[in-house]
Amino acid sequence: MKKMVLLGDEAIAQGALDAGISGIYAYPGTPSTEITEYVQFSKQALQDNVKFSWCANEKTAVETALGMSYAGLRSMACMKHVGLNVAADPFINSAITGAIGGFIVVAADDPSMHSSQNEQDSRFYGDFAFVPVLEPTDQQEAYDMVHYGFDLSEKYEIPVLLRITTRLAHSRSNVIVREKRPQNKPKLPTDPIRFVLMPFNARRRYKILLDKQPDLLKESENSPFNRYFNAEDKSLGIIVSGIAYNYLVENFESHKVPFPVLKISQYPLPKEQIERIFDECIEILVIEEGYPFIEDKLRGFLGRGLKIRGRSDGSIPRTGELNPSIVGKALGIEYKTGIKPPEIIVPRPPSLCQGCPHSVTFEALNIALDGYSTGRVLSDIGCYTLGALPPYNSINSCVDMGASITMAKGVADAGFHPVVAVIGDSTFSHSGITGLLDAVNDKSPITVIIADNLTTAMTGGQFSPSIGKIEDICRGLGVEEEHIRIFEPHHRKLNEIVQILKEELNYRGVSVIIPRRECLVTLTKRTREERKKAQAKKV
Repeated sequence: MKKMVLLGDEAIAQGALDAGISGIYAYPGTPSTEITEYVQFSKQALQDNVKFSWCANEKTAVETALGMSYAGLRSMACMKHVGLNVAADPFINSAITGAIGGFIVVAADDPSMHSSQNEQDSRFYGDFAFVPVLEPTDQQEAYDMVHYGFDLSEKYEIPVLLRITTRLAHSRSNVIVREKRPQNKPKLPTDPIRFVLMPFNARRRYKILLDKQPDLLKESENSPFNRYFNAEDKSLGIIVSGIAYNYLVENFESHKVPFPVLKISQYPLPKEQIERIFDECIEILVIEEGYPFIEDKLRGFLGRGLKIRGRSDGSIPRTGELNPSIVGKALGIEYKTGIKPPEIIVPRPPSLCQGCPHSVTFEALNIALDGYSTGRVLSDIGCYTLGALPPYNSINSCVDMGASITMAKGVADAGFHPVVAVIGDSTFSHSGITGLLDAVNDKSPITVIIADNLTTAMTGGQFSPSIGKIEDICRGLGVEEEHIRIFEPHHRKLNEIVQILKEELNYRGVSVIIPRRECLVTLTKRTREERKKAQAKKV
């Protein structure tokens, strides 16, 4: 047996490669990014001609992966939890069309919002779409679930949602890997209208989806990932899901829990096993990472008056990431706090890198807007969001991908001028283009700053789909040529940049300003690699 030490993300990627995947598609988003990066740099993926792509957004990623499944091959789409919002349309409808080749959608949730706007729980999407959800406990299960998920998907011709969380995605463990199995051979659907979701056919396909639910429940009841651990002390029964199982067992010597435990890692909820723990125990504690998804379902699941504790009733905090101490406290075990850091240690907030091109842009923008009331700069998601913090204090919003332009349009429609939108190059191609089209069509008086650092910097420097195309896209959308302004953001050009900003702020129409200079991190990395290649040639 071959062992590898892998991140949870890497275990999913290696599992996909060994399970015969043919294509993986994603938009980078922490904590999911490393799944696709692992495939991107994998010799095995290269040898097997596995397709991979950093897509414009999560919607296009899911649609492309669905297209590969349509052609009979195994595929995967990867994203963080809020990315599933963007991909919700094709994801939910793919449950109705069904899959042909195995089709897995990976959603990486981010409890405690380490790098996100919310704590959203992707299990609700699986429940909403009527598709199986897999939630691994550890890296080994993450690897094994990919094989299992592809088989389940192909057996029932249905997408499968694989839900992980930050702590699993970004921690390492030994993983025993399997022998690689071959990729599927391509084939097109035998039913020529199966994927045509016109109402008459969508109704037929929806009934097929609903008819599969009893079988999917049986699969969950018999799943190797849903396990019942019996114990003598029936005063409490514990239902625990995914990675939270580890936090539970760490509270007990030799990981032996004295109460019956039902570990759930496959959904729909296994009703028979839940009935067993309800029959045997006096009280139920639900431990789950994320929302009280299981807990709230249990309250009406069996129509019994058994006391249920968890996140909803406050036994476990309603927000934030779990840990063994929080779980221990819910069990009545002494709550151990960490050592208080000495006063000399001062928290350091995140900041832009020294010499970051965005810093010049914000400095110039602050000067250009001097004299106007605050609250006029609507921003987006990226490194430049740090412009909300000192010393810049330049931006006033960060809601979701692409919202800078559309919110700026709304503020302008409310009668304010000037109004500024700040968006990055990758976010612009992800969700900003359509908003700019709206603004052009309505001749909205807004100034759009597309901060182009030639990469998707915040998630590690992945390919940005709009590289070399931004100004052409803006022209194609109808932005007037004379109001597309491009400059290199350097402090030595500060006065010139301020003048450009002031001119466009005064314009009563759509203007686009593109500060363009490569991210220092990717520049340093690229320069180092080029130097190594040059030295290798000399040798």
